[in-house]
Amino acid sequence: MCELAKVSISGYYKWLKTSNEPDKDYNDYLLIKNIFDSKKQKAGWRTIQMSLALPMNHKKIQRIMKKYELFCKIRKVNPYKMIAKKTAEHRVCENVLNREFDIKTPYHFFSTDITYLFYNHTLAYLSVIKDIATGEVVAFKVSRRLEMSIVLETLTNLKDTMTLNLKDILIHSDQGFHYTNPEYIRRVKELGMVQSMSRKGNCIDNCPIESFFGHFKDDVDYKQCKSFEELCLLINQYMKYYNYERKQWARKKMTPVDYRNHLLVLK
Repeated sequence: MCELAKVSISGYYKWLKTSNEPDKDYNDYLLIKNIFDSKKQKAGWRTIQMSLALPMNHKKIQRIMKKYELFCKIRKVNPYKMIAKKTAEHRVCENVLNREFDIKTPYHFFSTDITYLFYNHTLAYLSVIKDIATGEVVAFKVSRRLEMSIVLETLTNLKDTMTLNLKDILIHSDQGFHYTNPEYIRRVKELGMVQSMSRKGNCIDNCPIESFFGHFKDDVDYKQCKSFEELCLLINQYMKYYNYERKQWARKKMTPVDYRNHLLVLK
């Protein structure tokens, strides 16, 4: 039998000796599997470790996940897409941010962009403004159309929700048609904010917001929505979850709001 199975005799007797022993990892596996399934099989070891009620070594989590084949789904790279060519009246701003993403001061540097959402054979658009220091979504707008109103109303939502003065806060975007539009530039100046733009064709210059959209599309089953109203409700629920419940490894395992309060106390 050993010859046919191409195993050593000593290996066979070692397996025979331990085959009836209980699996020492099984109880921990059930804890990990419960979190893994609740996150729709999109949770890596970091998310699982942060979600466990009792501390568990990350190497143990990785070993158990590999042992029981709990493989996290990894999103595909979304290449940067050029938007429509800008007309002569549109103006590009300097890259003031210059990839300085390691910021520890809340409400000083914002990142913004628009993403496409396909649902029920229909297209919708999501505009978001995010605080780079804390990861908090400070304003957003969902629209059926990709018109100037989507970014202008996002700025209006920012003004209405922020309790602090927006003066001198930097808002960074790509060189998309909306952000080079004179109306958008004028509205940013009226708010007293400083405008910054990525270099042409460099999505990495605005990676904080690109990263958020990637996680959003991983976490939210927006493609299952049957109506625009259902989509808006789902997005509203996710934004609250993201800001108040979704812990982030790079931010001391805190939620964006908790991390923002943490930084303000240190300040």
